[in-house]
Amino acid sequence: MDIWTHQSVEYVSAAGEAWLASASEYPHSMRALWETRPWAPSVLPCGRAFDVISLPALFGRRVLDELWASGPGCGPVATHRGRTLLFVQPGAAPRLRRLLAWEEWARDVPPLLCHGKGDAVTVPPLQRMVNGPDSPGQGAGRWIVAPEEREPWLPGASVVLWACVRAARERGAPVAAAAAVVTGG
Repeated sequence: MDIWTHQSVEYVSAAGEAWLASASEYPHSMRALWETRPWAPSVLPCGRAFDVISLPALFGRRVLDELWASGPGCGPVATHRGRTLLFVQPGAAPRLRRLLAWEEWARDVPPLLCHGKGDAVTVPPLQRMVNGPDSPGQGAGRWIVAPEEREPWLPGASVVLWACVRAARERGAPVAAAAAVVTGG
């Protein structure tokens, strides 16, 4: 079986590729690079097409669950080096950073890396061999929710903030519930 068949490769759609390329100052060059090396990760600037919130992996999973449970869902999401990369509206990263510094309950939220204008992030390859142990894309991250649209819906700072707060509170809920049972509360 050919390892580059549809069944063994994860794909970013053509529209998703165009959206990712629009983040670059040179979108045509990015697309030319991806045409020759679709398995290579890329570095893209934040602030134009998207900002990125980088969350610890387990907490990122909880935040994604909250985003989907509360209704809006999310846009593209990737993993890279043990962190969850949540693609958000341009301008959301500095706003979220300010909101977390200002709000008292932010101490319950683990450290987030907010990448906005002037920052760049490594995005996973457009294609990844799922079962290829010698894949050039191995370790380069992967898409959890691959870009599929030319203009994906991206959450804003307030949507991400409340998902983070709910995820942080959920983490403490079993402990609080157990304490209530023990104390008879």
